[in-house]
Amino acid sequence: MREEPRLSVAVFRPDDERTTQAVELLESLGADPVPDPMLAVEATGATPRSDADYVVLTSKTGVELATEAGWDPGDATVCAIGRPTADVLEDAGYAVDLVPEEYSSTGLVAALEESVDGARVEVARSDHGSAVLTDGLEAAGAYVHETILYRLVRPEGAGASTERAAAGDLDAALFTSSLTVRHFLAAADERGIRADAVEGLNDAVVGAIGEPTRQTATDAGIDVDVVPDTADFETLATTAVEAAAPSHRE
Repeated sequence: MREEPRLSVAVFRPDDERTTQAVELLESLGADPVPDPMLAVEATGATPRSDADYVVLTSKTGVELATEAGWDPGDATVCAIGRPTADVLEDAGYAVDLVPEEYSSTGLVAALEESVDGARVEVARSDHGSAVLTDGLEAAGAYVHETILYRLVRPEGAGASTERAAAGDLDAALFTSSLTVRHFLAAADERGIRADAVEGLNDAVVGAIGEPTRQTATDAGIDVDVVPDTADFETLATTAVEAAAPSHRE
């Protein structure tokens, strides 16, 4: 019986344990990972304010930087977008008071809008955070302050996956944020292969971790095939690999 070829799956997570975990997961699913980190973290040295009524952390990286800086939330209600962020907070010894049912800026706004009128809300995150969160909280009557804990930049030399996409050598690609989409396209632009890379993605299975990421990709002409109901990488990878399997693409 002839063995089916393994799927080539590009992943764009930062070059740390997230890429390591992504590679291990994809290999366990029978795929050949194509790691091409499109994000690198540059810490700003800032610390979340400690005089807010609510503090919102949006990522594992933000929690780690706040923890390293010795941040103390005081009596604030601590909110995490997503269970992974909440887990890191709890592992660091912080109590997490709220995790929205929908792991997104929209979901957190929906969870808080009835209770933040007149409250001071601290949002601590990267420089590429969605305005949906801050605008939504302000519309609900909150006094919002944003602290930029880190910047997300494209690593030097990133973009080998764009060449594989342009050559038709990817079966799937997993975008975990709008910024990974933008950085992929910028890397393709630098190589003069953007149109071919997008065409290659459109012949593959493209996964986006949530609606904002899907919209960014769609606006750039990339057809998105998979947007999981749960915004976590394991679900994204599993669903995309299943969709890209030869039996699904005949």
